[in-house]
Amino acid sequence: MQLIDGKAVAEQVKQEIAAQVAAMVERGEKRPHLAAILVGHDGGSETYVAAKVKACEVCGFKSTLIRFESDITEETLLNKVTELNNDPDVDGFIVQLPLPNHINEQHVIEAIDYRKDVDGFHPINVGRMSIGLPCFISATPNGIMELLKRYNIETRGKKAVVLGRSNIVGKPMASLLMQKSNPGDCTVTVCHSHTANIKEECLQADIIVAALGQPGFVKADMVKEGAVIIDVGTTRVPDATKKSGFRLCGDVQFDEVAPKCSFITPVPGGVGPMTICSLMKNTLLAGQKCIYD
Repeated sequence: MQLIDGKAVAEQVKQEIAAQVAAMVERGEKRPHLAAILVGHDGGSETYVAAKVKACEVCGFKSTLIRFESDITEETLLNKVTELNNDPDVDGFIVQLPLPNHINEQHVIEAIDYRKDVDGFHPINVGRMSIGLPCFISATPNGIMELLKRYNIETRGKKAVVLGRSNIVGKPMASLLMQKSNPGDCTVTVCHSHTANIKEECLQADIIVAALGQPGFVKADMVKEGAVIIDVGTTRVPDATKKSGFRLCGDVQFDEVAPKCSFITPVPGGVGPMTICSLMKNTLLAGQKCIYD
């Protein structure tokens, strides 16, 4: 069993990005600029946004954090999105999800200029991804593909099971795994809350991507010997022994599943760092105008 070290790979990728940014600045080009909008004080969102700002520093990007209280109106938020769309200095920006219930997330996502949508959530980017055109690919699936690539994990002709069908992970992950590419060329099954025989599907899988948000869902009796396990789950579980009062728990019962695997991602330190790193890659592409002029 080999542990997939997302933290180490993410550091490597960030150093590669930093070298490219240094070369851009030396040529007299503008530093890539990432802006982030954070609404309210959700614990997970605070952690992620802080990590994104820190990653920008490592990569040599300019970053701007814009904060609003959770009682902000949708109209005010949409006005800020329009302002960032029209700001020539901002190459890409994100609106950290989830948003408060009174704000329609889809309205906000669709209001973002797809050429600055470095999260890859805009329908234009999603559509382009699904037919294999250059675009901003959503960060978590893109990060997972990078891990498969850097660990030389064979995907061609393999059976992959994606657990979960969210717009952010499950759907784009399934789409990327079945595309004509390397990594890719998988036969993909997507399982969700209405799938009748999840255990049987998983037992046939060479690769399982668990993105359900249910701690410890994937158990040893669901995994065949030699499978590759990618655990996307990051649920906060109360833990009095931790300074923060919680620990992060994946969707896979790591201790019992790991011995059966050829490769497995830990939680934390697996997929999470790669998500932020992929956002940095998209910001670099936005700054270089590689995908959209």
